[in-house]
Amino acid sequence: MQDDDAPEASWGFATRALRTGHDRTGEGEHCEAIFTTSSFVFADAAEAAARFSGDAPGNIYSRFTNPTVRAFETRLAALEGGAACVATASGMSAILATCMGLLQAGDHIVSSRSLFGSTTMLFDKYLARFGVETSYVDLTDFGAWARALRANTRLLFLETPSNPLTEMAEIAPLADLARAHGCLLAVDNCFSTPALQRPLEHGADLVIHSATKYLDGQGRAVGGAVVGDAKRVGEDVFGVVRTAGPSMSPFNAWLFHKGLETLELRMEAQSRNADALARRLADHPAVSQVHYPGLATHPQHHLVGEGAQQRLGGGILSFEVEGGREAAWRVIDATRLCSITANLGDVKTTITHPATTTHGRLSAEARAAAGIEEGLIRVAVGLETVGDIEADLLRGLGS
Repeated sequence: MQDDDAPEASWGFATRALRTGHDRTGEGEHCEAIFTTSSFVFADAAEAAARFSGDAPGNIYSRFTNPTVRAFETRLAALEGGAACVATASGMSAILATCMGLLQAGDHIVSSRSLFGSTTMLFDKYLARFGVETSYVDLTDFGAWARALRANTRLLFLETPSNPLTEMAEIAPLADLARAHGCLLAVDNCFSTPALQRPLEHGADLVIHSATKYLDGQGRAVGGAVVGDAKRVGEDVFGVVRTAGPSMSPFNAWLFHKGLETLELRMEAQSRNADALARRLADHPAVSQVHYPGLATHPQHHLVGEGAQQRLGGGILSFEVEGGREAAWRVIDATRLCSITANLGDVKTTITHPATTTHGRLSAEARAAAGIEEGLIRVAVGLETVGDIEADLLRGLGS
């Protein structure tokens, strides 16, 4: 319990990450409890009816009301600065629930072209079946966003930094553009997390997370979340999750809840490692280009902030090698320390070939338009000694 002279609204990020969303059960537990139950018992039929109708608060069924899931939602909302959060079974189900809750047939999305491959597939292959059309623009071309707007545009969607090229957009101008045209702006904040970037503070309406990544931080579970206002998220998106059931399990919610406690420390440390590794790779003769916001050569380096490169650059970088797929696979296959997996945000460094994994379901033309070349390698830098990560990559790059 907090003291009256230390209200939660005044707490700093680290304190909120540790203390928000912990309602003790009465047993005095210091670590949060896990409510592994499918349903909840009512005192009588009248109480059951009141809860189901919404006339009385309380737990009903873990598909949409569970104390452990609610604790995670409360904590993440506090870190992002949102009024409401809805947890989901995965990051992709968070995007799906958002679109189902806020869009309808005949609506139009304007999205950045630089997206996780599954997000593009969701928009083009599945939402399109139900009459929602998507237009794609270059993330950093503000004029292209404005030109792509139509009378039926309802949502602007972007990742910043993007996957895997770490392109960055200025959120505030896009938020103003969306507001002026009666649209919503949704930002996938997976790469930065609220430890490094809080889109709602820059005018975004919705923040999307794959909790699987940095929010967990140790590759233990799959989950997602949507953060925003009480109406759109707390009612509209929540309604989809309640009805359709792409819900987060209590155990996974507990893992993510605990992951948030060390989020700021991990993001700072992994950003420092990524910054150091990016600088070393940039000087290597076998590397033709490094994509990392902390480097002065990055096109949006100015958005990182003066003197803050090591913190705000994030933990993801990608780099290109000459020789296409064969050369990229040679680098990946030569590693002994890095984990060859498409996941990211883990404290263990992971490495993947985007053109054949995360973006492998896209057409060759779509990959080319998004800048996903055959010689591109993505590294999600972990907490190992950075010299050991570098040495592991040098096995395939050559000394």
